Formats: sequence, structure tokens, C-alpha cells
Amino acid sequence: MGVNNGSALLEEEPSADKSCVTQYRQLAHYFSLLCFLLIIVTLLLTLCLVQLTWVFQDQSSLQETKLRDLTVKLEKLNQSYRLLFDHYPALNQYCPVHNISTGERACTPCPSGWMPQGQKCFLFSRDRADWISSQYRCMTLGGAVAIVRTEEEQVFLWKEAQRLSQGDSYWLGLRNGGGDGGWEWADGSQLEKGPQFWAREPDDADHRTLCGRLTPGDNYRMGWFISRCSSQMKRICERRQAGLQ
Repeated sequence: MGVNNGSALLEEEPSADKSCVTQYRQLAHYFSLLCFLLIIVTLLLTLCLVQLTWVFQDQSSLQETKLRDLTVKLEKLNQSYRLLFDHYPALNQYCPVHNISTGERACTPCPSGWMPQGQKCFLFSRDRADWISSQYRCMTLGGAVAIVRTEEEQVFLWKEAQRLSQGDSYWLGLRNGGGDGGWEWADGSQLEKGPQFWAREPDDADHRTLCGRLTPGDNYRMGWFISRCSSQMKRICERRQAGLQ
């Protein structure tokens, strides 16, 4: 019986070795497969990173090209902008420099110092002159002594005169016709075609040469007075607002 047991042990040992070898081979196979998959994944990630790098470089180059083109266009526009004001210095009246350090301009439909209202620009003078001289001085500025066509204009002028005046009166573009006693505006139109805001209605029998003035008071509807045209007063000039044709 001892001989038989030894034979059994000898028969079992090779089977155990074969099982271990099989398991080892399977582990080696799985390990090799895992390494292969890791290599594939690494290659794919590397390829993606390379493509992303190329795309980023292309986009960066495209953005740089666009930025250079925009910079060139901006410089050309600035040159045209400067040439425009060099060739047409009158534009400085409507687009004065707003920021000295940057050269930025602020454009308005009225020249510097004039105030917009409706389709007109108005200027309240600081100096005094008679009515005729006031008309000439307004004309040298491209306008005329103010003509009141609407109630809105009267309210605007009355409020501004109140704000600026220290008891001063301002010439309007209004005068009587001399011998016939009728009142007319400086452009030759008759007064009766527009609104009237007399503090006291002029006497048609008065044949003196008289002119109309605006004196700010408590009521804008009673702001017109008459004075001798030779009197020295401030004036209100008007001109049309600038616009693109």
C-alpha cells in the first residue's frame, strides 16, 4: 500500500503545475492586453492634443490677422478723420475737442456756444449794440436776429433769458414798418402770421421807427416790449441746425 500512495502523489504534482502555468499565462495575456489598450488610449489622447494645438494655433493666427487688419483700418479712419477737419476747419464749430488728452470730439447740430431748440440754434450775446448793428453781427455768425414762430420758441427764449439775464433785455428780429406802422420780422414776414406775446399791444398810430425786445418777466405770454432801435441792448441770434444732406 505504501507504494500505491507514492504513485498517487507523483501523479497529482504535475496536474498542479499545469494549473499554475495556465493561470500565469492567462494573467500575462490580460496584462499584455491591458498594456496594449493603454498604449492605444495614450496615442489617441496624444493625437487629440496635437489636433487641439493645431486648431488653437490656427485660431490664434486668424485672430492676430484680424486684429492687424482692424488696426490698419482704424489708423486709416483716424487719418481720414484728421484730414477732414484739416480741409474743413468750419467743422470745429460743430465738433469741438471734448478731451484734450485723447483728442476726442463731441459733435452737436449747433456751433459751440449756441443752444439747440427745435430745428434752430440760438445764441444769447453778452455785448450790446443797436438793432441794426445787432442784425449785422448775427449775420457775420451765419444767422439773424431771432424770429419767434411758435409758442415753444417763445417759452424757450423766455426761460433762457431769465436764466442768463441780470435785468437785461434782448433784441428780437422784430420792428415796425416805419410809415405804415405795421410790424414785421427781419426776414420781411408780417407779424400777424405768427403768435404774439406783447406785454402791451403797440399803438399803430405811433409812426416812430421802433424795434421789439424780449424782457424776461413773470409771464412768458407778456415778454415783448418796444424800444427805440438805436438803444443799446444784448441780442438773440438764430440759425438753422446743421444736418447731413
